[in-house]
Amino acid sequence: MTSPEAMKGFFGVVAPWLDHLSGAIDLLSIAVLLIGAVRFSFKMLRAEFASKDVGRLSIMNAARRELGSYILAGLELLIVSDVIHTAITLNLDGLLFLGGLVIIRAVIGLFLEREIRVLSEVSYASAADEQEQGKDRAS
Repeated sequence: MTSPEAMKGFFGVVAPWLDHLSGAIDLLSIAVLLIGAVRFSFKMLRAEFASKDVGRLSIMNAARRELGSYILAGLELLIVSDVIHTAITLNLDGLLFLGGLVIIRAVIGLFLEREIRVLSEVSYASAADEQEQGKDRAS
């Protein structure tokens, strides 16, 4: 087993690079979140101008599913960055912060994934209803 002093010595050599890498991952995470927010905003505006209520609901549900995916991806990247930062610093405060962040991400992820699944089911059900109504009109 490697002693903490030996690990600190090893990370002392590459710590500045890992710290920069951690910062770059933080920026990438922020970019992912911003891209998701911008895409959601455009889709929401498009949904508001949709001619049918069913079309608007379908577009909004798809936009919400996509935003949830971007949020989860952004949180995953933040966790990667914090793992790197915690490995560099090797202090208990960083480890506790990382543990709290992972718990928060797990809870948010659980609820977001559940919402995405429900929105997917609603979208599929409304698409099936639209197809059924189209068949009825054609008859």
